[in-house]
Amino acid sequence: MVLRSGHEAVVRVAVATLWARPEAVRPVDGPALSSRTDIAGWISGMSSDQRVGDCVLSQLLLGERVLVEEIRPDGWVRLVAVEQPAAKLDPRGYPGWLPLEQLAESTGPDEAPSGPVLVVAATVTRLHAAPAGPVVLPGVILGTRLTGAGPARSGWRPVRVPGHGKPLWVAEGHLSPAPTRLPSAVEVLTVACRLRDVVYVWGGVSAYGIDCSGLVHLAWRRFGVRLPRDADDQAAATMPVPLGAECPGDLYFFARPGRRVHHIGIVTARPGPQGHRRMLHACYTQRRVLEEPMPADRTATLVGAHRVAL
Repeated sequence: MVLRSGHEAVVRVAVATLWARPEAVRPVDGPALSSRTDIAGWISGMSSDQRVGDCVLSQLLLGERVLVEEIRPDGWVRLVAVEQPAAKLDPRGYPGWLPLEQLAESTGPDEAPSGPVLVVAATVTRLHAAPAGPVVLPGVILGTRLTGAGPARSGWRPVRVPGHGKPLWVAEGHLSPAPTRLPSAVEVLTVACRLRDVVYVWGGVSAYGIDCSGLVHLAWRRFGVRLPRDADDQAAATMPVPLGAECPGDLYFFARPGRRVHHIGIVTARPGPQGHRRMLHACYTQRRVLEEPMPADRTATLVGAHRVAL
């Protein structure tokens, strides 16, 4: 594999974790660093405190594009994740570090494989060497985009995958055609609700572990809508609506006085009497995704409701 600074590459593992710096990696992080990542094993092997360490910035899905900035002799790559907007950090996307072996060369427009674009609609799926054959790539996440490589066979669909010369196979029922229309907010909420009880992981963007803005980013990404990665950028990229006029699928934002937005939730019901509100969110304090009445501490820091303007 030949990657060069200033050129694009693509993620070749099911889920790649974006690190603040190589030196921040801990012994417990081994399963997230290999050429065949085990995100489920990584998360289950961490304590609840380790899951909220600031060494993790975000996560990238199979096939996601990155811009290579620097390649170190020790096998680490400094890059920009161009499909995760992060205006305050870099106008090109989210900056961070990945192991080199988790990337593959990006094909140019003239070399890109042709075929229908498919999206993983299952919460998690696996890619196989043949229909119902050995698993080659486990842990492929909702919202991952793949290129079809031919017709389905006995309920299995061949797809092209970065870093693999031959097509891999995925259960046809786990795929949907890439959306040709914009989703409704309720459709997005329905997808987000499937992640209820997923554990909280700072920087997480997967069905194994996720944070508050990652939940919003991933749910909209399933439908091809690219929202920024972080909550404060998501607030800047969405349209305010008057409190009291919010609808299911809209977004609640939270901030302390004089501070930037630090938390986001998804509206799950219209406001009730006396302004009672409900939301779905990845909760830092309870360390999981839950749907609940808005707690008093959240109500005290609620700064607005927003809508994704399509």
